[in-house]
Amino acid sequence: MSLSEQMRARFATEVAKYPADQRQSAVMACLSIVQQELGHVSPDSEREVADYLGMPAMAVHEVTTFYNMYNQQPVGKYKLNVCTNLPCQLRDGAKALQYLEKKLGVSVGQTTADGLFTLQQSECLGACADSPVMLVNDRTMCSFMSNDKLDLLVQSLQASKEQA
Repeated sequence: MSLSEQMRARFATEVAKYPADQRQSAVMACLSIVQQELGHVSPDSEREVADYLGMPAMAVHEVTTFYNMYNQQPVGKYKLNVCTNLPCQLRDGAKALQYLEKKLGVSVGQTTADGLFTLQQSECLGACADSPVMLVNDRTMCSFMSNDKLDLLVQSLQASKEQA
């Protein structure tokens, strides 16, 4: 992998937000850019981000593996993260995850055969009062996810794929 000029320009914009001696502070933003461009953060891209920021590759890898928002392998078009932290579990978060496993025909961490959905569990999404909650593509929070709402979500995402 080699960083494109567009990615380098975006990196430079992020690095410019910090003092010159603190380039590494832009590591999360740079990893997000890589993921937006490539769909996931590979070991090669971690090394390139490390080289760009002048930091050890292991330090970048530690960031990538600490946060579940970084995909370390290719994922489906729609990444579904279901909160399984205790407050959500008490309000059927684990049942929502199991329901999606059955509905999509995959286990947690797997991608459907058509490449459309990757199902993951996540720690607290910060919306305990709305549980069970889930996050779609690390951007869209979905609250009070009953089986009916899960069905509607999956149907709407499948329909949007067919229209694209």
